[in-house]
Amino acid sequence: MYGVVEIGGHQYKVKAGDLIDVQKLTEEAGNTVDFDKVLFVGGDKAVVGTPTVAGAKVTAKVIKHDCSKKIIIFKRKPGAYKKKNGHRQPYTALLITELADGQGNTDKIDTKSDTAKKYLTK
Repeated sequence: MYGVVEIGGHQYKVKAGDLIDVQKLTEEAGNTVDFDKVLFVGGDKAVVGTPTVAGAKVTAKVIKHDCSKKIIIFKRKPGAYKKKNGHRQPYTALLITELADGQGNTDKIDTKSDTAKKYLTK
C-alpha cells in the first residue's frame, strides 16, 4: 500500500519504510509525527480524497535535521560586476513507519528491514 501525502505544501508518494527529506519541521529528532493530509491511498483498492481521504493518516519518525549540499550562484556582467553567493537549504529526514487508509487497513514498516534496524532501535 502507498499514499500521497502533503507535507509543508509539497506532495510526496510514500509507503511504509520510506526515508524522505522534507522542508524543515519544528519537531525534535526522535519524535513521532502524524500527517492527516493524505490525498490518495493506493494498493488493492484505491481511495481518492476530495480533497483528503477521511480518516487516513501517515505516521513518521523524525530522524534528523540537516542542511543540503551547498549550491553556488555566480552572477557576472563583463566589465560591470561579479557576485558569488551560496545557499544551503535546511531539511528534515523522515522515516515513514505506518500508513492507515481510513478504512481500517494499515501498513506498517517491516521491523526486520535494514532501515528499521538502523533508525528504530535507537
